[in-house]
Order: sequence, then structure tokens, then C-alpha cells
Amino acid sequence: MASQSMAPLFDIAVNFGASPLRDKTQEIVEQAITADVDKMLALGCSIEGSLEALKFAQDYPNTIYATAGIHPHDAKTFDDNSINTLTELASRPEIVALGECGLDFNRDFSPRDQQRAAFDAQLQLAVELQMPVVMHQRDAHDAFMEILSKYRSQLPQVVVHCFTGSHQELLDYIELDCHIGITGWICDERRGLHLLESVPSIPDNRLLLETDSPYLMPRNIKPKPKSRNNRPANLYHIADTVAAARNQAVALLRENCYNNSLAFFNLSKGTL
Repeated sequence: MASQSMAPLFDIAVNFGASPLRDKTQEIVEQAITADVDKMLALGCSIEGSLEALKFAQDYPNTIYATAGIHPHDAKTFDDNSINTLTELASRPEIVALGECGLDFNRDFSPRDQQRAAFDAQLQLAVELQMPVVMHQRDAHDAFMEILSKYRSQLPQVVVHCFTGSHQELLDYIELDCHIGITGWICDERRGLHLLESVPSIPDNRLLLETDSPYLMPRNIKPKPKSRNNRPANLYHIADTVAAARNQAVALLRENCYNNSLAFFNLSKGTL
């Protein structure tokens, strides 16, 4: 699991506020560090969740960082005050990106017009503040591309987090110079086979790794974990699977992904 001969790992998506992880932060961080995951990103998916993510980052400086954003599921809560609050949060050094924002036409927990408006406004804010963006897209590729394309040339780094789409969608994102976040979905023999085929197409300098904990436990971990709740400590297994799919040495992949993550969030090694 842990290997001092390889670069550490950076988990770019952890939902520390989700009920299976809540109140277990110390244990989760200790497990992660033992497994060579020395940096983690706490996702902010609502105003309340962004404030909570900030608190996690404040409690674990140089280990946990945070985002501030409104997820498409919560787009119905987005209003004029939301941008003011996100702008204020973005001024904090622990907040290293905006998001998670985007479109989700699979569950439609918020009306689609409100999803579009919230996504558009958050990309405008990212342009204004020149901050990286963590983005979510599910079953909304065309609408997502239409909005993102308007701003991409003015934005710094953007990542399509938890990418699970088609090969053509991947090529579309690469054409827009997006980073791509790969999760344990690639370890799922039922749903992830297409990712095994597509992941070699991601440029070395655009690949990021994530668990999206507590979701998407890698299904091919052996022995099978007793808990279905994923944790950052499992990121090494995703790295191994991605490296094998790319026919790439694990050590090289880990070094590339770690350096990509630091560069994406404008971080230097060992400092906030």
C-alpha cells in the first residue's frame, strides 16, 4: 500500500461532510497518510457545505484543502447572495478552487434552467477571480460544453471531476484543455470497462486522481473491504488500476498526478 520509493498521492475529491465520514476526520486523515495520501481536497457543494469544507481545511493545514461552490443538485438554492458568499470564501487561503459546480440532468434535483444559471454564474466568478474550477457533469454533456466553451479561454485550470463519460466526451474535454479526474469507477467491472479503454488518451499532464469518498469504493480491491464506504486511503488502488490501463509504471503515474494536482491548485510542496 504505502511506498516510500514513490511519490505521494493527492486525492482531489473527498466529501468529508457526508454522513459516513462525518466526525471521523482524524481517523480518515491518519489512514490516508499511512497510505501515502498526504493531501486531500474537501469538496464544497453548497454554501453550508463550503463553510464546512473550509473548517476541515483549517483544522488540517497543508493536508486538507477546500473548494467553495454550489453543486447542480443544490442549484435551486442559488441566488444573488450566493456569489457574494462564494467570493468571500474564495479569499481564504485554504480555498484553492471554486466548485463543485456544473450540470446534472440524470437526477434533476434542481430545475435545469437553475442549474444552467448557477453553473454560468460560478464560471463567471472563476474568470473574475482567476481561480481553478472543479466541475460535475452527468447526462448533460452538450449543455455543459455550451456553457463551458463560452468561458474556457478566460479560465485558468478546470477539471471534469469524477469523469465517467464516453470516449467522445473525453476527447471533447481534452480539446478544451480540461484536466480529467478519475475515480474508482474505473475499477468497476460492470460500469468501468470503457474507462479502461479511454484513460490512455488522457495527456500525462492533465490526469488527476480521486476517490470521491465515501462513494465509489473500488470493486476490485482484494480482499473485499467490509465497509462499502470509500476513503482516501484507497487512492493507491485507483492509481495502480489507472497505471495498468495506461501501460505506465505506477511510480511515474503517481509522480505525474501529484505534480499535476499541486500545479492545478497553485500549491507548492509542503506549504499552504
